[in-house]
Amino acid sequence: MGLNRVPWFVFVVMAALLMSPMCQGIVHYHKWKINYQNWSPDCMQLPVISINGQYPGPTIRARAGDTVMVQLENQMPTENVVIHWHGIRQIGSPWNDGTPSMSQCAINTGETYTYKFIVDRPGTYFYHGHYGLQRSAGLYGSLIVDPAGKEPFSYDGELSIVLNDWWHASTYEQAVGLSSTPFVWIGEPQSLLIEGRGKFNCSPVSADSSSTCNATHTQCTPHILSVKSGKTYRLRIASVASLSALNFLIQGHKMTIVEADGHYVEPVELENLDVYSGESYSVLVKANQDPAHNYWASLNVRGRKPKTPTGLAIFNYLPNPSTMLPISPPPPSPLWNDFAYSKAMAKKIVALKGHEESPPPQSHRQLILLNTQNKINGFLKWAINNISLVPPPTPYLAAMRYKIHGAYNTAAPPDVYSPRDHKIFVPPPNPNATEGNGVYVFKMNSVVDVILQNANTLTPNNSEIHPWHLHGHDFWILGYGEGVFDPEKDPKNYNLVNPPLRNTVPLFPYGWTAFRFKADNPGVWAFHCHLEAHLFMGMAVMFAEGVERVGKIPRSSMGCGLTRNRFMHHK
Repeated sequence: MGLNRVPWFVFVVMAALLMSPMCQGIVHYHKWKINYQNWSPDCMQLPVISINGQYPGPTIRARAGDTVMVQLENQMPTENVVIHWHGIRQIGSPWNDGTPSMSQCAINTGETYTYKFIVDRPGTYFYHGHYGLQRSAGLYGSLIVDPAGKEPFSYDGELSIVLNDWWHASTYEQAVGLSSTPFVWIGEPQSLLIEGRGKFNCSPVSADSSSTCNATHTQCTPHILSVKSGKTYRLRIASVASLSALNFLIQGHKMTIVEADGHYVEPVELENLDVYSGESYSVLVKANQDPAHNYWASLNVRGRKPKTPTGLAIFNYLPNPSTMLPISPPPPSPLWNDFAYSKAMAKKIVALKGHEESPPPQSHRQLILLNTQNKINGFLKWAINNISLVPPPTPYLAAMRYKIHGAYNTAAPPDVYSPRDHKIFVPPPNPNATEGNGVYVFKMNSVVDVILQNANTLTPNNSEIHPWHLHGHDFWILGYGEGVFDPEKDPKNYNLVNPPLRNTVPLFPYGWTAFRFKADNPGVWAFHCHLEAHLFMGMAVMFAEGVERVGKIPRSSMGCGLTRNRFMHHK
C-alpha cells in the first residue's frame, strides 16, 4: 500500500503513541518509608532520618528521558516531610519540586504521596528533605542520570559520594535557637561526613552516661573508594552541607573536572576542589600512584574558621585491604580564608565548547538582590532587599494557578535594593527589615539577569559565603566581582562566550555574582541560599512565570491552607 493510501487515522494513532508517557523511557518505581532511627554517622549515636532503614538514602539511577516515580510514606510520628529533587527542573510537573508552601503541601504524618517526574538531562544530582531542617537530620541521597548517548570523556569505572557536615544537637534544638531571642546560633559542625561516614573523638564523652559513642562502630568506619592501578575513574561528588563550604582532595592524586551541575565543562585539572552546598561535580581521577599503598580522601571546611576535624575516606588500591591505613597524614586544604584561591577556581569553570547553549546577548529585566542580616521585632533574620521570606500556608503554585485571593502578598518585591548607597563594608546602621511573601513574576520566555550583592553582617568585619540555588532552571554564570556592583560598568565584563550553566552559584564575601536565565519553565520556583539555617531565617525569594500554562495540579499536593477546603472535598 502506498503512502498516499494509508488511512488518516493511522497517523493520528502514531502521533498519539509518540506523545504518550510510554515513549518517555523506562519508569523507575521506588517505594519509600521515611522515619527516624538511631544511627552512628560519626560514631556518636543519634536519631537520623532514614529511608527504608537506610542512611544515606538509596541511590536513584535512571537514563535521560526516563520517568522516576517515588511513593513516599511518611512514618515520622512528629513531622511532615517533602523531598526536593535537586537539579531536576520538573518540566511539566512543578507540583513535584518538593518545596513546602511553594510547590506543594507538606506530606503529613501517616500520609503517602507519589512524586512523578521526567529526568530530562544527564548528570550528577541528588535529593534531600526541604521541610524545616530535615536535610541536617540526614534526609538525602544521590540521583544519577545516565546519558542516552555518548559522553565527551571516557573512564574505566565510577564512584559516587555525597559530602555533608554533621551536628550532635537535634534539628529541634537548632530550630528553637534560630527562632529565639536572644538568638542561639547552631555553631560549627562536630564532624564532616563522606557518604554518611565520619569520625568523632569519643574520649571526652565516654563518661557521659547520656551519650552513646562507639569509636569501633561499623556505621562510622571510613567510606572506601576502591580502585585498580592504572585505571581512570569518574568520581561523582555532591554537597548537601548545611553550613560549610567544603574542600575535597585525594592524597597524591589530581582531579579533572568534566561536569558541573549536570553540564559538561572544559576539563580543568586541580589538586583540590571547592564544593559549596548544592553543587555537584564529576571529576576524573587516574589511579597512578604506588599501588602498594592506600591514600586519604579528605574533606575540610573553607570560608569559615574551622572548628571541625578533617573528614576522611580511604582511596583503596585493590587488592590492598581497605583496612590498611595510608602511610602518611592527609594533606592540608588551602587556608580557610584564602578567598582569592576560591574565586580563581570558580572562574576556571567554563562551558565545554560545542556542548552547551550560549546565553542570549541581552536580558529583558535585571534584579539586584542585596543579602543582609537583619532584625525583625528583635529576632535575627536574613533578608533580600530588606524582605525576609515567610512562605504562606497555601502553596504559591496552586494559589497563583487558581487565582486564590488572599493567599499571598500580590505586591511585587523590589527589583533593586534601597537605598542604593548601602554601605556593604560595615554593619547596617538600621538593621530593621520586614517579613513578606511576595513573588517576582516574569513574562514567559523572557531573559532575566540576577545580581546577588553581598554585604557585612551585623557583626563588624564579617561577610559570609552564600551558595544560591535556583529551582526549576539552570542559569549562565556571567561573572563575579569585588565590592559594589556597578550596573553601568560591570556588565561590560560579563562572560557571554562560554559561561557555565549551573543551578547553584557561590556569592563571595563583600562581592557580587551575576547570572542570566530564561524564564521558560511554567511554575513557581524557590531561589534561596542553600545553607539550612539561612533559608530557615528567611534568605530566599520566589520566582514565577507562565503559571497559567501549568496543567491540572493533583489534589494530593493541595491539602493545606486555602486549597484544602476549595479542592480536597470536590470529586
